[in-house]
Amino acid sequence: MSWLNEFVRPKIRALVGKKDVPDNLWHKCPACEQMLFHRELSDNLHVCHACGHHLRLAAKERMGFLFDGGEFTRVEFQSVTPDPLKFRDSKRYTDRLKDAQSKSGEKEAIVVGHGTIGGQGAVIAAFDFGFMGGSMGQAVGEGLLAAAREAVTRNAALIAIPASGGARMQEGMLSLIQMPRTVLAVEQVREAGLPYIVILTDPTTGGVSASFAMLGDIQIAEPGATIGFAGKRVIKDTIREELPEGFQTAESLREHGMVDMVVPRGEMQATIARVLNLLREGRGASVETPIALAAPDAASGMAPDSAHGD
Repeated sequence: MSWLNEFVRPKIRALVGKKDVPDNLWHKCPACEQMLFHRELSDNLHVCHACGHHLRLAAKERMGFLFDGGEFTRVEFQSVTPDPLKFRDSKRYTDRLKDAQSKSGEKEAIVVGHGTIGGQGAVIAAFDFGFMGGSMGQAVGEGLLAAAREAVTRNAALIAIPASGGARMQEGMLSLIQMPRTVLAVEQVREAGLPYIVILTDPTTGGVSASFAMLGDIQIAEPGATIGFAGKRVIKDTIREELPEGFQTAESLREHGMVDMVVPRGEMQATIARVLNLLREGRGASVETPIALAAPDAASGMAPDSAHGD
């Protein structure tokens, strides 16, 4: 009996038993709760095929579909002191950094790379929300400065893609200082006469939205992206009024002139290529020209002044 229990039955169960299924094959859409197969979701650039909701993307994946052929070269930037304030709340800051690095596979919340988009040279600085909410600390500031220097050196456009909850509280004042530093990075690009484009993704809030994220020659947003400074609950409690429907969404900001275009992810690469061609070669074109070049859904949202860059 022991031979049957200890040897034969385990063998039979191994042959006919239920196989372990990976738990990441299916993803639930946060908007419509539709179950999405991971391969189909990846092929659709992490956009829900049922409702069109744009799920969050890792920085590396985002850069992969924006650069021509998905090819780009990473730009390394200066390392910083990992825990300047020896900060600790429920966990040590150094432990949070290690966890974020392990989960995201990135050293920091920003990835910088250079390549071409539509044949035009470009440097992209993309945030990874999966790394501590894409929070902006010293390393992120260094990354944006490195991206600006790379753009100037290569005579290329700079494209910033924020996805952030704001400043990184574990670095205190050192985090807040990154706001003027990133503005200076943008000014370096402008002084060189190069295009600076911002692609606003979900979410773009806090100190990030209060600095480099709202300074683009062209402001493009993904559909449904949350864009603002303080959160809805904080604003509602402060003014003690009901907020309008669609408050702090990309579409609302376009209606109020804060965003030039709202472009679906599948059309983003082609749109960026057209905009780069316009800014680099057609700065003397009339206002009607960029409207004709823009994607059909985006054309009505382009602000006339921003069509000429600076």
